[in-house]
Amino acid sequence: MAASGGTSYRNGATSRNSLKLDKPFSANSSNSKSSLKSKSLPNSALRRSSPAALGVAKDDGGVPGRVRVAVRLRPRNTEESIADADFADCVELQPELKRLKLRKNNWDSDTYEFDEVLTEFASQKRVYEVVAKPVVESVLDGYNGTIMAYGQTGTGKTYTLGRLGEEDTADRGIMVRAMEDILAEVSLETDSVSVSYLQLYMESIQDLLDPANDNISIVEDPKTGDVSVPGATLVEIRHQESFVELLRLGEAHRFAANTKLNTESSRSHAILMVHVKRSLKGRDSTLSSDNSHLVKTLKPPIVRKGKLVVVDLAGSERIDKSGSEGHTLEEAKSINLSLSALGKCINALAENSAHVPVRDSKLTRLLRDSFGGTARTSLVITIGPSPRHRGETTSTIMFGQRAMKVENMLKIKEEFDYKSLSRRLDIQLDKLIAEHERQQKAFEIEIERITKEAQDRISEADRSHSNALEKERLKYQKDYMESIKKLEDQLMVKQKKLGGEKVINEEVAASASSVIANGEGLTVSADKEVAELKKLVKKEIVLRKAAEEEVNNLRNQVAQLKRSEISCNSEILKLRKTLEDEQNQKKKLEGDIAMLQSQLLQLSFEADETSRRLDRGEPGKVLGSLDSLVQQVKHSQAQDAGNGEKASVAKLFEQVGLQKILSLLEAEDYDVRIHAVKVVANLAAEETNQQKIVEAGGLSSLLMLLRSTEDETIHRVAAGAIANLAMNETNQELIMSQGGISLLSMTAANAEDPQTLRMVAGAIANLCGNDKLQTKLRGEGGIKALLGMVRCRHPDVLAQVARGIANFAKCESRASTQGTKAGKSFLIEDGALPWIVQNANNEASTIKRHIELALCHLAQHEVNAKDMIIGGALWELVRISRDCSREDIRTLAHRTLISSPTFQAEMRRLRIDY
Repeated sequence: MAASGGTSYRNGATSRNSLKLDKPFSANSSNSKSSLKSKSLPNSALRRSSPAALGVAKDDGGVPGRVRVAVRLRPRNTEESIADADFADCVELQPELKRLKLRKNNWDSDTYEFDEVLTEFASQKRVYEVVAKPVVESVLDGYNGTIMAYGQTGTGKTYTLGRLGEEDTADRGIMVRAMEDILAEVSLETDSVSVSYLQLYMESIQDLLDPANDNISIVEDPKTGDVSVPGATLVEIRHQESFVELLRLGEAHRFAANTKLNTESSRSHAILMVHVKRSLKGRDSTLSSDNSHLVKTLKPPIVRKGKLVVVDLAGSERIDKSGSEGHTLEEAKSINLSLSALGKCINALAENSAHVPVRDSKLTRLLRDSFGGTARTSLVITIGPSPRHRGETTSTIMFGQRAMKVENMLKIKEEFDYKSLSRRLDIQLDKLIAEHERQQKAFEIEIERITKEAQDRISEADRSHSNALEKERLKYQKDYMESIKKLEDQLMVKQKKLGGEKVINEEVAASASSVIANGEGLTVSADKEVAELKKLVKKEIVLRKAAEEEVNNLRNQVAQLKRSEISCNSEILKLRKTLEDEQNQKKKLEGDIAMLQSQLLQLSFEADETSRRLDRGEPGKVLGSLDSLVQQVKHSQAQDAGNGEKASVAKLFEQVGLQKILSLLEAEDYDVRIHAVKVVANLAAEETNQQKIVEAGGLSSLLMLLRSTEDETIHRVAAGAIANLAMNETNQELIMSQGGISLLSMTAANAEDPQTLRMVAGAIANLCGNDKLQTKLRGEGGIKALLGMVRCRHPDVLAQVARGIANFAKCESRASTQGTKAGKSFLIEDGALPWIVQNANNEASTIKRHIELALCHLAQHEVNAKDMIIGGALWELVRISRDCSREDIRTLAHRTLISSPTFQAEMRRLRIDY
């Protein structure tokens, strides 16, 4: 292709038609936004990075993270080997010192330092490990990350980032290796990885996975400032082969052209966006059917979202060297304009300018989070060795130098998975409803059974009493009839007998005297019979009365049974009323659940608002993931701060009370306890609250947590709260009197998380600044605990250790001057001097400044001079007095050297001109 020819697609593609993938992958367009919340979580330790990596914070507040810059030298190509055979390379690399020398001429050169210097022999694996791997690990932990390549066209940017390595796996670039690490860490059952691949061509954002989508807009959240491209195709990645095929598809649609500097020069900026969503394990609580426990377990699962942005910038070029003409010339102008806009933004950020012109180009708008934002950023600048391109190489090096001055505020991105919680609530609601219906049905069956048994008993009693009454009535009636019949028979017999005797008297009539005698005898006999009949009648009357009394008793029993039936009916009515109350309770429970769901949505909204407000807070304080009540208080505090006044802690006391919060520190539920300690830590960050926390027993509770729990997250937050309280001199004495140093030392010995060690070191460093506690602090192992924490090698931890040593040395120096301390420094006796000398010229400014102060304070007393000379501190003092950037430290070192006879004698012996 001629140099002046038009732009083509890579890999021989002549149109924008999408290529078919051998392996399927799912694609969908998504513009959904999730409410993010800055929070500590707490369960997983910080992933270890390479020594060159800047540490990533795990707590909620923003942590500064400087843009790290590596320089990579491309070897000479065939053309340069011939044309520049008589000329030396314009650059000289010193990788062991991480320096680069740029030759101006044969006798003069400039030296530049970078975070990493990669020679032309550096492997792709080495480049990935020092440039990209720390950023990828941060993305897996829930942070945003950016990897970008910048340099002159033809210096190997695309080779470094986008090489697929199909012929040789060792040639794989950063994109392929990053996805391998991401897929190895995530769980495809609970996590997700999705990718967008774009190009910025002539100030137009185009989708490399869907070429028809060639005018994608950039959307900025007006509240948070987050930048997104919702119109881009989002592809879910399930395996590495699909991702490689996706990269091949994207590269086929990327614009490229043949120039004098590069036969396949990229004419667009390629942006790969990888979205990683991970669910935290072990944080979900099982919902209980107990209503009193239901509210405590309404904690949604936590999801961390990280975004990795890999930017392959188009190469910067000079028109006269590249030979661009026609449309290629217009492309070159557009590329140079966007790179110029990026350079202006980095210059403004490096100089802390009030205005950063991010809206001058779509490239700077897309990279808004990468420079001066919340992402962890690594930049690799690529250069060539040819002296013909010294000007372009110089420009690239200066770009990298300015980028190293930019600091980002790293922040973890977490969100509550409310959809999952809603599903769990729906399932639990269905279970509660089913259980209630089952209990209700069982209750109704039991009521029916009891009612039926009562009715059967009543019916059986009625039948029994009716039968008994009828039997007694028939019995007495039969007896009565038999008695009447018997009396009638006897009467008839008597009558017949009396009639026969009368006939005889009429026939015989023989004798009057015998008739009269017989008549008198019959009369007496009749009277006796009548008397007997009367007795039988009386007896019958008595029996009849007894039968009537028995009938009355039976009737009374029937009436009693009817009253029992009425009582049973009343009991049935009560049971039915109880059943209605249960139904009403069910409806009330359903209403409560609906209200809880609405409160959950409100909680989500308030969490979003609180997260956005806390994101604008000051760094360096221990912030916690608060429950909804504390979020409301913090929300009101943020509003009061806008009016120039800080909200009083009384507002928190009025709503929940400090004693209640402190009591939750002993709760059995892990989530409740960790939320409570974060609330206390957050309140302790405000100076006005510290005295109230101590008076309420908060300090004792925090120390008890260090003693009684083994959870490192609680250790980290509790140590941060103690560090905030330790800024007050009165609190420092209380901490020491309650064995605080021993507990902090024990926590430091057992901790592995750099942020936990940073909090513990910060607390001990604050205690080191108290003149009254020097001897006791050293006796309880405070100095040894500080020195033990240097094993972590994390810059933030080392900075706190250095600050503690500087504070201790300053107080010792003051005590020696006042005559309250004699003898050698405790720091020297406990073996701190070798580490102090080793880090006196540390690349981190915070560590270096504190160590220089510590050396100067130790050197002020002659008793320490001999040990400092043996330990090599004299050379560092001389360097500090000459090269220190701070004038006050430089002056102190100079005054110390000239006032010490021992130092003066040693410098004369070593012939140090001073």
